[in-house]
Amino acid sequence: MPVVAPAVGFVVAQAPWYTNSLVLTAVAVVWLVLAYRWYGRRLERRIVGPTDAKTPAEAQYDGVDYCPARPVVLFGHHFASIAGAGPILGPIFAAAAFGWGPTALWVLLGVVLIGAVHDYLALMVSVRNKGLSLPDVARETVGSSARVFFLIFVWIGLVLVITSFTRVTADTLRSDPQIVIPTFGLMLLAVLFGFLTYRVKLATWIGTAIALGLLLFAMWVGFRCPVRLEQLGVPESWVGSVWVLVLLLYCVVASVLPVWILLQPRDYLSTWILIVGTSLGLAGIVWVHPTMKAPAFTAAVAAPGPIWPMIFILVACGAVSGFHCLVAGGTTSKQLAKERHGLPIGYGGMLTEGLVAIVALVAGCAGIYYVATDAPTQEHAGRALLTLLRDHKGSEGQILAFGWGYNTLTEPFLGPLGSAMGVQNLGKIIGIIMVNGFVLTSLDTAARLARFISTELVGERVPLLRNRIVASLAPVVPAGILIFHAGAFDKIWPIFGAANQLIAAFALMVITGYLMKRKKPTRYTVVPAVFMLVTTMAALIWQAYQNLLGAKEPNYVLGLTALILLALGVMMAVLGRRALLGIQPHEPPRS
Repeated sequence: MPVVAPAVGFVVAQAPWYTNSLVLTAVAVVWLVLAYRWYGRRLERRIVGPTDAKTPAEAQYDGVDYCPARPVVLFGHHFASIAGAGPILGPIFAAAAFGWGPTALWVLLGVVLIGAVHDYLALMVSVRNKGLSLPDVARETVGSSARVFFLIFVWIGLVLVITSFTRVTADTLRSDPQIVIPTFGLMLLAVLFGFLTYRVKLATWIGTAIALGLLLFAMWVGFRCPVRLEQLGVPESWVGSVWVLVLLLYCVVASVLPVWILLQPRDYLSTWILIVGTSLGLAGIVWVHPTMKAPAFTAAVAAPGPIWPMIFILVACGAVSGFHCLVAGGTTSKQLAKERHGLPIGYGGMLTEGLVAIVALVAGCAGIYYVATDAPTQEHAGRALLTLLRDHKGSEGQILAFGWGYNTLTEPFLGPLGSAMGVQNLGKIIGIIMVNGFVLTSLDTAARLARFISTELVGERVPLLRNRIVASLAPVVPAGILIFHAGAFDKIWPIFGAANQLIAAFALMVITGYLMKRKKPTRYTVVPAVFMLVTTMAALIWQAYQNLLGAKEPNYVLGLTALILLALGVMMAVLGRRALLGIQPHEPPRS
């Protein structure tokens, strides 16, 4: 990401009532609850109309990808997979660049009116089409040419997801060795939970209690025995690369295992970490209710562009994410046991992510200092938002900002516990474990989805890609090449954000065409589709100009990548016009 410089003219003044973090959080909770009960139920009633028909998980059961899951377990998989690093890192960076006011406004409006609509309808369209991915559904609504472009665009987007989230996870494992044992111990516990739940048929709550108890023990061991690769003989300059290779290997293995062995149980257990962590954060906001120290609105000297369209790209997953339609139509739709479970999982899952984004925003803007100066005081040094973003490369600045802010919020609860355990800043460590819990679940889900897309795209012409391992290597290998050549996270995130939001726009176009064909109301999707398309294309134009012509030292890699995405976007927009105008494609029958 671009480095955020101190804002101009920021002066600390007596804080007005609306800067109390408890006010912002209370408004967010009430808004999201009302949105689910009114807007979500309206979508369910007027557009979806759930039935008791067999879902693909039952009708096409194979025990590997198609496998019905209990609602609470599937919510865990879906929520943990869609969350990723976006709702934590994005809002903090956007608030530093533009202020917490417009960031919070976009999160709360975007998640209700666009993000949750996109996720829920993408899930149900896939369920009504035998669990096919949304790009494959595009064939009947937009045409086979659009399907191919969509698949290519989605595949590129998934490679960028794997690239970005692998880098984030490697950064956290390298900088915070206390989380290594809990991170990898969770995978073994997930296998145990899956065996107890699906083979021994143990009650879910008993298996959950056993797994979470062992996870707490793993966390304690991690605190006591941090894993530093340097102490195992790995040269310090190689540590990050070793963790990257380990994570890429994990992606391949996890993406080919049956979902009940690792994917479902690991995501379910990760969700408990995320829910407990978010609940502690909310309790901390109620208890501490710190003032939002960052300004409500500002224009940083080195902001990555004008507030429109760039704030939408920076916030990314906290409000709307195209990656979510791939999860909804790639893995979640193949595990949905009943259609009526779609609303709490699809719409409710995205609203929950919006709440996480608000907690992250409070942690970054109220839990730590802002310090609009190049020389922070000794009291503020090392824990100031702008200083952290300036002095730490890649994703480490945002991760540390969230960790220190979360530590402030949870100090009344976790401080005494940390002292009893002999662990300093326990809240910071748990906050970073939360980030890892988000990221790892999205990482291997992205690899599994990319395997599906690779097979769909060229599996008929290249029989080798029908092999699950080869199809998984197809996106993981280029992701690894990007990591080692493109380097830092901050060089990848802007392109990932743009590709991610553009996928959301195309998904909404496809859903609009699907609804038109069935004479369903389209106003819930067509307006968001146009808005996201125009906004994201404008962001790509800005990035291409800035990287090729606007900078003293042009970045041709980022500039050309932006142009390629822009060209693909224009072609998809032209083809998507069919869906928005209700023009049916003339397609030959499927063989």
